[in-house]
Amino acid sequence: MDIFALAILMALGTFALRSKDQKRRIALLGSHLRQYQVEKLMEQLADGYLRALGEVDPERRAQVWNLLASTEDVLDEQFQAFAAGFAKEPEVTTRVSKLPFPFADQILPKTSFDLRKLLAIHAHGIHRLAGSHAELPAKAKAYMLSAEMFLMQHTCHWFCKSRAVASARLQLRHQTSYEQVLSAVSPETRQAYLALVR
Repeated sequence: MDIFALAILMALGTFALRSKDQKRRIALLGSHLRQYQVEKLMEQLADGYLRALGEVDPERRAQVWNLLASTEDVLDEQFQAFAAGFAKEPEVTTRVSKLPFPFADQILPKTSFDLRKLLAIHAHGIHRLAGSHAELPAKAKAYMLSAEMFLMQHTCHWFCKSRAVASARLQLRHQTSYEQVLSAVSPETRQAYLALVR
């Protein structure tokens, strides 16, 4: 067998393995997320923040911020429950590889991290800012909580696909880079996050 044919077979085998692993991860994460409205709530908040920031009338703006605070509380409650439920999964199924090849988390476990721990970090970050927990001006809180939500979304895409795909989706969906989001989250989230993923 020549080298070219062998290379094609290896590429096809790698693709098949990666596809199988991604399907398993998507099914696992989806089985937990489908119980909640996390995505819908995040979308409502992102749209609501833009509406509040664009509102000229101060009284109307205050009303929008107050409505958003209750949505933040619901997101906080649901994400706490989601993270707690996912924490019950066995570690072998929740590893996330830092390397871009299939099953690297199993072959080289030291080059991976535990998604359960990272979701707990995101849960703490969202909780610190949601509703009336944060003592920040509304605009600053909206900016930081948006970053916390986007980073959490990046983490979920990283688990299901890869870090590169997660970063591309973040750029495409929110017109912001991974680095920008990481710099905009709370210092506590950033420190804990980097300690785990680096």
